[in-house]
Amino acid sequence: METSVFVMVIAAAALHAGWNALLKIGLDRFLTASLIQIGAGIVALLALPFVAVPHAAAWPWIILSALLHIGYNLFLSRAYQHGDLGQVYPISRGSSPLLVAVLSILLLGEVFPAGQWLGLSVLVGGIWLMAIRGGHGKSSRGLLINALLTALFIAGYTLADASGARANGDPLSYSAWLFAVNGLVMALVILGQRGPAVITALGPHWRAGLLGGAMSMLAYSIAIWAMTHAPVALVSALRETSVVFALLIGRLWLKESLPPLRAVACLIILAGVAMMKLA
Repeated sequence: METSVFVMVIAAAALHAGWNALLKIGLDRFLTASLIQIGAGIVALLALPFVAVPHAAAWPWIILSALLHIGYNLFLSRAYQHGDLGQVYPISRGSSPLLVAVLSILLLGEVFPAGQWLGLSVLVGGIWLMAIRGGHGKSSRGLLINALLTALFIAGYTLADASGARANGDPLSYSAWLFAVNGLVMALVILGQRGPAVITALGPHWRAGLLGGAMSMLAYSIAIWAMTHAPVALVSALRETSVVFALLIGRLWLKESLPPLRAVACLIILAGVAMMKLA
């Protein structure tokens, strides 16, 4: 992976952690995720006049990605019913790069050196280590099943977007239209589920939704661009270094504690990143 691509993906990971930290606004997880995607959709609509319409070959991937995002949000919210952020996030986000790696070999024919495989495995192991902590008495089986299904949907939309951006030949155009479509789909889904009253619930948070949506769009647009220049599995794994940035934000700005086990996990993740870059 070229250094410029590597640096951009790490920057995208920092942005991803940033908008997650920004949106501690008291809504349930599904509403928060919907707010972000609708906000990103509004930002994307403003960008559409400045980008080309995607090629016909890209549209099936855009539609597939929007549908997979519904499944992602659904199972993520279910996972949070069985465990907290410190458990759900590492399992779901840490499992997806391995799924992406296997599926990218089978479906896209991508290959990368053994050293990068080792680095990816070390990075994922560090993320999983963050999940080793006490829960709050709810079903660990339900947590594991729903977190792994979340990871499967993450892998699915990651591969769909990599394929779509490559088929389109213009990752910026693909990304803008993807977020516009995804925002519309999520708005329809949340209205169908919660009814018009959901507008009242989301209304007071529109500023956070737009800012978080813009950061989310920028972060994932960088990742989509990177997936047209580097193996999908490596980009997917590097994106998950967002957990390190999330811990640093929590410690430095939100004054949250940093348990020794999580500090060790951060060091393991950084070792995995270094191995992937140097391999």
